[in-house]
Amino acid sequence: MMSAKIPMPERLRNPRACRFGWIDHRFLSEGFLAQLSGEALRLYVFLVLVANKTGVSWYSYDRICTRLKMDLETYLAARDELLRSALIAYDEHVFQVLSLTAPAPPSVTQTPRSDFCQANDFRALKDLLAETLPGRTRS
Repeated sequence: MMSAKIPMPERLRNPRACRFGWIDHRFLSEGFLAQLSGEALRLYVFLVLVANKTGVSWYSYDRICTRLKMDLETYLAARDELLRSALIAYDEHVFQVLSLTAPAPPSVTQTPRSDFCQANDFRALKDLLAETLPGRTRS
């Protein structure tokens, strides 16, 4: 196993210190991340961050749209994409981020681990989110 120097040991993440919000590593390794549009990814991350420990949140569409600077049509398309992908459930203003029990849909090609480190394979989440915000450019 590779051992690496930790750049900022005084800033180690501590899950117990968090209110809540986490994304299962399988979201990346099983191809869920690759299948989502930028807008659906933004909404998914938002729902993960605002959910309680059972994955439930009660944000209204207008508060979500305001927070994400997203118009209603874009929000609905992103929400429907997440519903079709079986990543969330939604029932009258109640969202639930679902466990990743099923593998990604067959349309997503799994990349062998040995090919993961090719140039430009990964971009910072900040860059992915910045691309979807209107009027924002990457720094």
